[in-house]
Amino acid sequence: MSTSASRETRAVNHNSGGQSSGAEERNQNRNANKDSSMNKGSESLSKAVAQYTVDARLHAVFEQSGESGRSFDYSQSIRTTSQSIPGDQITAYLSRMQRGGHIQPFGCMIAVDESNFRVLAYSENAREMLGLTPQSVPSLERTDILTIGTDVRTLFTPSSSVLLERTFGAREITLLNPVWIHSKNSGKPFYGILHRIDVGVVIDLEPARTEDPALSIAGAVQSQKLAVRAISHLQSLPGGDIKLLCDTVVQSVRELTGYDRVMVYKFHEDEHGEVVAESKRPDLDPYLGLHYPSTDIPQASRFLFKQNRVRMIVDCRATPVRVIQDEGLMQPLCLVGSTLRSPHGCHAQYMANMGSVASLTLAVIINGNDEDGGGGRNLMRLWGLVVGHHTSARCVPFPLRYACEFLMQAFGLQLNMELQLASQLSEKHVLRTQTLLCDMLLRDSPTGIVTQSPSIMDLVRCDGAALYYQGKYYPLGVTPTEAQIKDIVQWLLASHGDSTGLSTDSLADAGYPGAIALGDAVCGMAVAYVTPKDFLFWFRSHTGKEIKWGGAKHHPDEKDDGLKMHPRSSFKAFLEVVKSRSLPWENAEMDAIHSLQLILRDSFRSAAASDSKAIVQVQAGDLELQGMDELSSVAREMVRLIETATAPIFAIDVEGHINGWNAKVAELTGLSVEEAMGKSLVHDLVHKESEEIADKLLFHALRGEEDKNVELRLRTYGTETNEKAVFLVVNACCSKDYTNNIVGVCFVGQDVTGQKVMMDKFIHIQGDYKAIIHNPNPLIPPIFASDENTICSEWNAAMEKLTGWSRGDMIGKMLVGEIFGSCCRLKGSDAMTKFMIALHTAMGGQDTDKMPFNFFDRSGKYVQALLTANKRANMDGQVIGTFCFVQIASPELQQAMGAQRQKEKNCMSKMKELAYICQEIKNPLSGIRFTNSVLEATNLTEDQKQFLETSAACEKQLLKIIKDVDLDNIEDGSLELEKADFILGSVIDAVVSQAMLLLRERGLQLIHDIPEEVKTLALCGDQARIQQILADFLLNMVRHAPSQTGWVEMQVSPSLKQISETTTMAHTEFRITCPGEGLPPELVQDMFQNSRWMTQEGLGLSMCRKLLKLMNGEVQYIRESERCYFLIVLDLPMSTGGHMSIG
Repeated sequence: MSTSASRETRAVNHNSGGQSSGAEERNQNRNANKDSSMNKGSESLSKAVAQYTVDARLHAVFEQSGESGRSFDYSQSIRTTSQSIPGDQITAYLSRMQRGGHIQPFGCMIAVDESNFRVLAYSENAREMLGLTPQSVPSLERTDILTIGTDVRTLFTPSSSVLLERTFGAREITLLNPVWIHSKNSGKPFYGILHRIDVGVVIDLEPARTEDPALSIAGAVQSQKLAVRAISHLQSLPGGDIKLLCDTVVQSVRELTGYDRVMVYKFHEDEHGEVVAESKRPDLDPYLGLHYPSTDIPQASRFLFKQNRVRMIVDCRATPVRVIQDEGLMQPLCLVGSTLRSPHGCHAQYMANMGSVASLTLAVIINGNDEDGGGGRNLMRLWGLVVGHHTSARCVPFPLRYACEFLMQAFGLQLNMELQLASQLSEKHVLRTQTLLCDMLLRDSPTGIVTQSPSIMDLVRCDGAALYYQGKYYPLGVTPTEAQIKDIVQWLLASHGDSTGLSTDSLADAGYPGAIALGDAVCGMAVAYVTPKDFLFWFRSHTGKEIKWGGAKHHPDEKDDGLKMHPRSSFKAFLEVVKSRSLPWENAEMDAIHSLQLILRDSFRSAAASDSKAIVQVQAGDLELQGMDELSSVAREMVRLIETATAPIFAIDVEGHINGWNAKVAELTGLSVEEAMGKSLVHDLVHKESEEIADKLLFHALRGEEDKNVELRLRTYGTETNEKAVFLVVNACCSKDYTNNIVGVCFVGQDVTGQKVMMDKFIHIQGDYKAIIHNPNPLIPPIFASDENTICSEWNAAMEKLTGWSRGDMIGKMLVGEIFGSCCRLKGSDAMTKFMIALHTAMGGQDTDKMPFNFFDRSGKYVQALLTANKRANMDGQVIGTFCFVQIASPELQQAMGAQRQKEKNCMSKMKELAYICQEIKNPLSGIRFTNSVLEATNLTEDQKQFLETSAACEKQLLKIIKDVDLDNIEDGSLELEKADFILGSVIDAVVSQAMLLLRERGLQLIHDIPEEVKTLALCGDQARIQQILADFLLNMVRHAPSQTGWVEMQVSPSLKQISETTTMAHTEFRITCPGEGLPPELVQDMFQNSRWMTQEGLGLSMCRKLLKLMNGEVQYIRESERCYFLIVLDLPMSTGGHMSIG
């Protein structure tokens, strides 16, 4: 971890001049209870960019220390990495990492032009490994010797050449790895591992022993089966224990690979790492609990791990082999995806220092989130690494490495679920604590949150907390003294008075003068301003107190070589970097603090505010009546849809009794609507084997968790006997009343009885099943089958129709990779892993039922389906493969989903209408612009000229809004802002003009007595969008101001600050105030919402808030006892020549 990346100081809302520059960039207002994903993503990106510079600096220092690196002082270098380095040095560093021009000698490499199979590059050892040297083959014709331009097919046996040609033609070439090929002359077998690069295809060739069982397809599948066994073990673990999951995976990887030590490294939010699990040889020193700086695993290496998720170093002592390439290539060959890429000297030296000769590194990738930004592959986040070390040279065959990668994909899926569960549990803990604290506030004075249990210390992880209320100090745990806290309060008011809070992991770095006196006991602090005089504090001690290395005890007489790169010196370097620093405050913790801050603010309101609640309650009552009328209308329409639908639909109340039963489900079961009403779904209508499933389905749905594609077996009535059944695949949907409370569950089903019966007969049939498979009967579902090696052995007519691929094309191909992967591309990054697990677990006797299985057919059409996989056994009961049934949505189910499609169609229609308006409105705007230009040429008074100027400013603002119709540009922060000089008074006039009509209609007075020197302030920025923001906030305040009290006030307060000799910043506060309650709560919520809005006005406010953030501005909405106001803060540079003296 670099010193620059580790320091974290955050001021909520307004950043003062005394705050570090990192805080100014990284932290914005938390009024929304969550920072925008754009800011978090840019923060993560800026961290990574800064880290590249640090890594490049370390690399340069190591390079200058000589070949052995003995003079490289790692600990000292980490402390001096803040020095800047030239850009070309960073470029050279990245090129060395990705295009180093050397490979490891345990294999050889050939790069080929994909269009003509001509060799573009090869490693120096390729001729020897392939048996192509003239000395060993005197009779070999010269044209067959490997050189630049050689046809690579001539180097291998005819069957291998055919296999290479076939592989080159695949859409996803890596899915077919490894390709088993033999040298034409020596007959030696190789694992061919292929991947595409910018200039062609790279073929990594790893020698394979003829007796190696993994050389055959059966051996490769066996490796997969070993991984599946480990995966099954992972999936059987109890949930909610990430440590147990990590402990299990290191044990499994060690059993698979045989390495002396296997560890799980976790990357923390501040980029530093930690060993969280370890399985090792008993005589080795443990590394469990070791923390290390982020420089130990550079950002460039982390990028490579996301591209090539398995990295093996066979022998770090071996001399790298040079790659010879065509001189016509513009740059060295890209080796990012190569399995043979040589390790960088710095890493090799590190391995040697720790006594490790060989290593295997497996990337642990989990799903990212919106805050990471981007899409597709960018949504995958590198959570950590599973690393194996060995004290002697070790080479793991590619099929076994592939099995490890397979295991890592499954581990990533399981870990992702556990992390989501942990996050949900944390959120529940925060909500429960906040609820209890809120209850204390209602029953007691605010001091109850520090004098009772739970207290504010239970909200976030900390060593101490305090409330400073009405000049009194209430401390808990490890805290500063009362004199020190008063000094901190004075510093906050002086240096961060414009903020609503502050968080820092180092008070010294944040600029607090008394930080040294606090010592290591109080290093980090989070503070929330409840009122200008009342504060909440949380404190953390230094990181060294939290971090304890569980490694070998270090005897005082033993001396480490401080110059060496070694886990112990890395740990010391980490402790040096985090000296006088606490653990950083995580985003979730700050969100929890901010939520409590809002609750406390509400509790501190004066009694006068409570008197106004009666008015709100009356208004709420009117809204409830209106909502009931709307609900009745919707309910009538829903009943009509249910009764006439061709899909089986039924509904239950919160007690599980039927209160909706349409004609289709009555037809299928023989139970009329009148007879069904009031019956229990679980106890009366489903078969016994479905009772547990139905009960669980109801339990989830009544708590808001809507399950899909669940199979229920319903009883039949009337002339049918109860022994027969109707099989439905249902989706559960919560039914809610107008207050958003769940009042029941609606089930939309698909009748699969015919297919189910046919599948059961097919699975249990003893005779010739081929007649059934290829029967054209439409009841026969799409079916494919595999042998024990996952080679396709059946592909029926329904499957041909569904995919567009004939049976002859598919028989004999690998289901995983060749068929589903190359021929039928699977949808989703984890789909291949889940499909492979389904096949192998089915062969192990554990069926997979109705797993989502989405792919693209031969013509590129997207197919959404469900997959059922069952084991396939012979007459003796021996497992010989799998049967797979594919189920697609029936016309009935598609019709039931028609309402959703109609909703989407309506949305598209709205989008067309918006596009039409945006296009056509430009024409009258052009006419207005022309009319204004004609008027400008006439003799006008000064007031008339001012009116024209205001009209032109509003017109320009409207054009900007039309161009901003793609809101994604605002959401993701890619909107380009204009920078032009303007007069502040022109903006104020344009804003006021937009509110005048509404002010007159509502009989309100606008108070905006703004001094002339403020109006003449010349600034630089995006004038039209500043007008848009201010006008939107002003108009919303005008709409909701009480007309009987009759006023809205707009104040503008600028202050100037000299940044440099040529730059002066104007820190401008706009305060828009009205009496009374102001904006309704749902509109305020919409304003701070990131993804979903209840009102159009809320959407407008939300977009304006995000536009403001793009300008590094902030907005607060504050309610006081008798009034409310928007406080908008914007820092803009003075334009050239703009001058003013203020305060």
